[in-house]
Amino acid sequence: MSASVPRLVIAAPSSGSGKTTVATGLMAAFAARGLAVSPHKVGPDYIDPGYHALATGRVGRNLDAYLCGPELVGPLFLHGAQGCDIAVVEGVMGLYDGAAGEGELASTAHVAKLLRAPVVLVVDASSQSRSVAALVHGFASWDPEVRVGGVILNKVASDRHEELLREALEQAGVPVLGVLRRVAQVDTPSRHLGLVPVAERHAAAVEAVAAMAAQVVDGCDLGALEALARAAGAVPGGSAPWTPASPAHHPTRSDEADQQRAPVVAVAGGAAFTFSYAEHTELLTAAGADVVTFDPLRDEELPEGTAGLVIGGGFPEVYASELSANAPLRKAVAELAGSGAPIAAECAGLLYLCRELDGLPMCGVLDAGARMTERLTLGYRDAVAVGDSVLAAAGTRMRGHEFHRTAVEPGSGAEPAWGVRGPRPRVEGFVERGVHASYLHTHWASEPGVARRFVERCRTS
Repeated sequence: MSASVPRLVIAAPSSGSGKTTVATGLMAAFAARGLAVSPHKVGPDYIDPGYHALATGRVGRNLDAYLCGPELVGPLFLHGAQGCDIAVVEGVMGLYDGAAGEGELASTAHVAKLLRAPVVLVVDASSQSRSVAALVHGFASWDPEVRVGGVILNKVASDRHEELLREALEQAGVPVLGVLRRVAQVDTPSRHLGLVPVAERHAAAVEAVAAMAAQVVDGCDLGALEALARAAGAVPGGSAPWTPASPAHHPTRSDEADQQRAPVVAVAGGAAFTFSYAEHTELLTAAGADVVTFDPLRDEELPEGTAGLVIGGGFPEVYASELSANAPLRKAVAELAGSGAPIAAECAGLLYLCRELDGLPMCGVLDAGARMTERLTLGYRDAVAVGDSVLAAAGTRMRGHEFHRTAVEPGSGAEPAWGVRGPRPRVEGFVERGVHASYLHTHWASEPGVARRFVERCRTS
């Protein structure tokens, strides 16, 4: 695949400007034109990529320069964009907002520079006219390495309002590539951690994506946006696509025998467990696992032959009653843990393994209780493995992200999962026999040995 895949980054001065509506609508609009569209999201967010997948028919993928390192942004982008005609990257927060205290790291601007991708700035124009030129000029000139190739004006009140905005932006020298009128909000309901995931409202989400696409088609110059994307040139650095297979790994007869008895790794899915990066499954498969998805809300048994279990993030607090009511599956998970089989659990998975969640029985694998709180815990974390586990050898460094409104007591076991570095060092999570459970969401592409180690433990446990 050529490293010159056409691409755009959809950014904004701040959150709430309309990035998701424009990015998702643009993906769907390009797809409706017959283009194969590669969808991407800057940052660790799991929810927006679900809407992107609906818009394009392809897996939504994240580009996070903090979790994976800047050096992997280009390769991961090219991996996702293989076979595509165009790529659309939705930014995070404001254009220049990155990891706290880390300068530009992991900001939309940082990722745009790493990809050498033109930026389209979505501006909420609802309470301004001529001032829009100063705002856009400031964002376009702040970093000369960031190319703001155009503006889409959102929440424009009238033809006269549009005229005033266009006149002002002529002086800024940034072309207007779209104007979206002030209309009733597209139905994308939110709750305590952001948008409601697609898996919980599929039919309504399909309608919402169609509405976003209609707004973009009516208000944007799709030809000019496509032309801007095609002018992006090659991804810098001579990047090759990332691959889940280790380049140093050469199959042997023993490997071939292992493939014939590929261990079954059950991965939790369904509405309660929607947070997962696509690369995790790809890495597990490349390491020799037979990956099978199951739904803890509906399935009363683990997949046949389960040798290991991965339970990612999501919203178990929303489905606590249903998860608790599925006693046969809770018992099966507890028995699997008791056998010493490898289990990797992140955030929601951690809560599910606890003794109880808001007073409702969970799997009881961990002697800890979980509850909802008013406090939002949010941010990137720099972590190191405290001891050996099914995921990592002691001393392994990984970066993670926390995003929850729950608390677990105690916050760590006799053997913690991670030591979190920083101004307030702490330990967190649990390592017990084959269980590794933690609040930290991690991206395994940054440390592919995690998946290989896990699958090997599934073979030998």
